[in-house]
Amino acid sequence: MPISQELKDYIKRLKENDKSLTSINLEDDEIGDEGARTLAEVLKTNQTLTSIDLGSNKIGDEGARTLAKALKTNQTLTSIDLGYNKIGDEGARALAEVLKTNQTLTSIDLRLNKIGAEGARALAKVLKTNQTLTS
Repeated sequence: MPISQELKDYIKRLKENDKSLTSINLEDDEIGDEGARTLAEVLKTNQTLTSIDLGSNKIGDEGARTLAKALKTNQTLTSIDLGYNKIGDEGARALAEVLKTNQTLTSIDLRLNKIGAEGARALAKVLKTNQTLTS
């Protein structure tokens, strides 16, 4: 699926660290794994965004993995909504791994994905030690 003009515009502004861009709502934009991968690349170095809604975007394990990599270095994002996607155990494990060290994220929404018992266990284990997540 081609990347929407809206996403391209956001990516340009994120690359420029546009100080007026602190929140993005891409809910139901169908960005898929490709869009998540493109977005993850700029999130690695962006220093302005604090909240992003990626709910209902057909993001699967691959997209979740690339977003997790971005969360390893991003130091401003406090909230990420990944609800209503196609994230399974593999994506959940990648997100759980980054939650071991991420110090800024206070909210992550993973409801209504395809996470099974294995992914849920990985997330539950990290929630025992994560000090920043509140929701």
